[in-house]
Amino acid sequence: MDLWTTSWLLASAAFAAGVLNAIAGGGSFLTFPALVFTGVPPIVANATSALAVSPGYLGSTLGFRPELRELPPARLKREMAISAVGGVAGALLLLVTPAKLFSGIVPWLLLFATLLFAAGPAMARRAAVASREGQGLAKWREPALLVVAVYGGYFNGGLGILLMALYTVTGESRLNVVNALKNLNSLVLSWLSVAAFVLAGAIAWREGLLMMLAATAGGFFGARWSRRLPAPWVRAGVIVTGLVMSALFFSRH
Repeated sequence: MDLWTTSWLLASAAFAAGVLNAIAGGGSFLTFPALVFTGVPPIVANATSALAVSPGYLGSTLGFRPELRELPPARLKREMAISAVGGVAGALLLLVTPAKLFSGIVPWLLLFATLLFAAGPAMARRAAVASREGQGLAKWREPALLVVAVYGGYFNGGLGILLMALYTVTGESRLNVVNALKNLNSLVLSWLSVAAFVLAGAIAWREGLLMMLAATAGGFFGARWSRRLPAPWVRAGVIVTGLVMSALFFSRH
């Protein structure tokens, strides 16, 4: 595959991922496979994919500043610290995973993330019901956050759904606050995991910088198009994409 074709494929995948993340999520179903299919080793592809989609978390977090200001600063600092530790731990776990082993579990990770994305609305409804009893589960919020953050640092797919389910089940009934906490902790853990990947030399910089720019542009246009594109159609497209990518990786393996 020549340089022009590779660059076009990566930029297109990243732009589409930015659009998806702005509307429904699931952009990593495009960025990670695109990198692997253009010859980037799976572990480096996973790290570079995390770099490519990371700018979007900042804009999402800034959009929920009023909700974050309403929360106790001590709680925010504590949960950000937990997310930071988990994100770095997940990144380090990825870096010490043998390349052959990671290549073997990639199809399962993609399939898990796809099924998680597909189950997102049902999980949200059940979590809303469970939130009535969530005060009793609140003591598990921080240990569970650490586990989710480790997963997010290791493999980003489905992270937002897990965080939203976690906060709702453990007693947070305000949807905007749930979204605010999800975006803040995603920002912290993803940026620190990316920092770990950078220090370890696990980033394909040429591909990563190109995809960062394209994903940012996609997020900008996706925010505008979100008013026109029916969310159920977009979700269906993400699910189909995830299943197809999972099948392709299973066949390659």
